[in-house]
Amino acid sequence: MTDEIIKEIKQLKEDKNAIILAHNYQPKEIQEVADFIGDSLELCLKASEIDDSDIIVFCGVNFMAETAAIICPDKKVLLPDNRANCQMADMVSLEELKQAKEENPDCEVVLYVNSRAETKSEADIVCTSANAAKVVSSLNSDNFIFAPDHNLGVYSAKAAGKDAIIVPEDGHCYVHTMFKPEDIENARREYPDAKIVVHPECNEDIKELADYVESTGGMVRLAKDPEIKQLVIGTEIDLVTRLKRENPDKEFIPLRADAFCLTMKLITLEKIRDALLEEKFLITVDEDIAAKARIGIERMLNLSK
Repeated sequence: MTDEIIKEIKQLKEDKNAIILAHNYQPKEIQEVADFIGDSLELCLKASEIDDSDIIVFCGVNFMAETAAIICPDKKVLLPDNRANCQMADMVSLEELKQAKEENPDCEVVLYVNSRAETKSEADIVCTSANAAKVVSSLNSDNFIFAPDHNLGVYSAKAAGKDAIIVPEDGHCYVHTMFKPEDIENARREYPDAKIVVHPECNEDIKELADYVESTGGMVRLAKDPEIKQLVIGTEIDLVTRLKRENPDKEFIPLRADAFCLTMKLITLEKIRDALLEEKFLITVDEDIAAKARIGIERMLNLSK
């Protein structure tokens, strides 16, 4: 049955001139059918370079598909399941962000890509976990407004030597904040020769205990280091799926076996096939909002190329 669905997907891709982009947190079967796998920054860059496809099927969550639609206004962007949302992206409202700007008129606004299109329209520049420190360092203002992830805001401010006004104060990713110090202590005992890498969205005490702090794209690059044979991964569990496939001679251990992003797992092969067949669910962004949001996204992309 699975082989038949994959065959249908390949044929539909050809018939519809489509490309499939998948985030690192997608499960094995989705990674294997994708044309490109990456973190948020890599997916943004890839979307901005697509010239020869009419349809982008985005295997991720809603803010990612929205960002692709903003970058590629001439393409149809499809999200195979329209319930695939990111809780963090909804943690900051447009009103909160506007109020923070009014109260801090001398601060530039850095918005994490994990946010909705309407809030991106109020940003001076967008960032991902891979380039947050670089983005913050590029600012003209001494301090900055950051939304919506508290831990990434603190991390990027520290790296750039600036102060962050974080909106909201408790914005977070529920997957990355589930990691606890005892998880690292247990990994050290069980795998004494392993290195431990965690995501910038993790809490400060976790980042301080780890050997490395990297975005998922950074973890992919770290995994290729010939000096590292055993790596404990502190992020969503399906990054381990990709790392194992790409580095079969190494051992990768999830820091927690229950680190699942549930909405990432809503995407299935059947839904990809149906999305292509029926051209659903089409992601659209209001033209005025998209035009404003595109400014901050393109500023980030230009800094990252």
